Amino acid sequence: MTETTQPAASARPQTAIDAVADAYTDTLIRLNPTFATELGLPGHETEYQDFSPAGQEAFAAAAREALAELDGLEPADDVDAVTLDAMRERLGLQLEIHTSGWDAAELNNIASPAQDIRAIFDLMPTDTPEQWDHIAGRANNVPAAIDGYIESLRSAKAQGKVAAARQVSIVIEQTTKYAAEDGFFAKLAANARTVEGPLPANLQMKLDAGTAAARAAYSRLAGFLASELLPAAPTTDAVGRERYALASRSFLGATVDLEETYAWGVRELDRLIAEQERVAGQIRPGASIEEAKELLDNDPARRLKGTDALQAWMQGLSDKAVADLAGVHFDIPDVMKTLECKIAPTDEGGIYYTGPSDDFSRPGRMWWSVPAGEDTFTTWAETTTVYHEGVPGHHLQVATAIYRRELLNKWRRNVCWTSGHGEGWALYAEQLVLELGYLKDPGDHMGMLDMQRMRAARVVFDIGVHLELEIPERWGSGTWTPDKGYEFLKANLPISEGQLKFEFIRYLGWPGQAPSYKVGQRLWEQIRAELESRPGFDLKEFHTKALNIGSVGLDTLRSALLGR
Repeated sequence: MTETTQPAASARPQTAIDAVADAYTDTLIRLNPTFATELGLPGHETEYQDFSPAGQEAFAAAAREALAELDGLEPADDVDAVTLDAMRERLGLQLEIHTSGWDAAELNNIASPAQDIRAIFDLMPTDTPEQWDHIAGRANNVPAAIDGYIESLRSAKAQGKVAAARQVSIVIEQTTKYAAEDGFFAKLAANARTVEGPLPANLQMKLDAGTAAARAAYSRLAGFLASELLPAAPTTDAVGRERYALASRSFLGATVDLEETYAWGVRELDRLIAEQERVAGQIRPGASIEEAKELLDNDPARRLKGTDALQAWMQGLSDKAVADLAGVHFDIPDVMKTLECKIAPTDEGGIYYTGPSDDFSRPGRMWWSVPAGEDTFTTWAETTTVYHEGVPGHHLQVATAIYRRELLNKWRRNVCWTSGHGEGWALYAEQLVLELGYLKDPGDHMGMLDMQRMRAARVVFDIGVHLELEIPERWGSGTWTPDKGYEFLKANLPISEGQLKFEFIRYLGWPGQAPSYKVGQRLWEQIRAELESRPGFDLKEFHTKALNIGSVGLDTLRSALLGR
């Protein structure tokens, strides 16, 4: 199954398989109106999906219907072959997860309805009274979304499926903050302005009422979590092999041997530490890793003070990467060259990317959620993150798929996101910029190695803790526990204490996601290595062809690029 690359000017006729994929995408937009907001599509600005068990079943029914329609269809070309393989893998796995019942129990500190219901407001435009009317309308619909979510959590609890107590506790904290008098919704109403000034009085009243209703709904969710879910929540964080294997497949789009992958993660971590020791000697002869990093931290030329300086630095580095790489190492159309770097409106920690709207009227954006109280940043530690989230990382990957409308159907362009593919590409991009000479400075190189080391440590931690495997001798003895894992992460993750606590809880509550970065990179590099062994390999051509496929499961990607 090898997918060909077509020139941008040549529109590919829609096939029967494309029609199924496009119809399924339209159904997803109808079932999940916030998805339309993510894509920048009009007509669903105030709505939410049904988060209740009935809503969960509606998504499952749509997947079953699409798979049934695909039965008997033959690919018209190589693009179709990839679509067919990807849809069968992604939708089939979605139904397996639905059958397991864990989709109704989804609760963690980063990627569950508890956060998603709030986070969609970050993507809603705020320039005009009409746009603020949409925000007010959606705020008024938060209570129904929250009530449906509570219904699903309660239903899952009845089936014995409840997130670990640690996750429930942190989400109680988060939702209480959302509901507070100085929380997100209160600030949203208090700071509401159009580009021309304050909102009209009647619109401000509608917004005040909507945000008050949203605050009350989040307060109700926090109360439910504390009174009903927390008493039923297990104290054990490890999810076990069966659930973990399902989650791993979900995030990778590939089946891997978990023990072999764990052992590889241990070896990769050792390799990266040895490389850091070598680079430390370049920073100062005889310096340890810790000493070299301390020198870098204390270098005034590598320090930023305040979020304004951080934002400006991010934007400058991102703009330079786009200018340098466009047309030389990658094909980057003009419409993709705008990438906005922003400070996120939350203080939960983390750096993330949101893609452009379907018509690119809203550009791709890199967000930095700065933990409360942190206002000093070191450029050497973060340079590689800008490449990871921007160009040649997520922005190039996501925006390319959205741009290639003449080649890819709507599902391929906008729906099929696989973490191992996407995050694996972003880590591959970090290694690539080193290969291309953009990290010649030993400090920037050390920062890149820090990030790679972190991702390797997450493979060891995530698989080790959730499967309760034996700890490598270098890091302790016995089997992994969360407490032992925290100390291990503390030794290997170059982040602040606030970020570390957030990430620790994230890994425990989102099994299989964190390893998908490094494991995804491994699979990307294996594919490239095999292609490099063939005559006529061209790196830019490989990147172009791979990015034009869009984000698919890694088994599908391997088949598409290697022809089997």
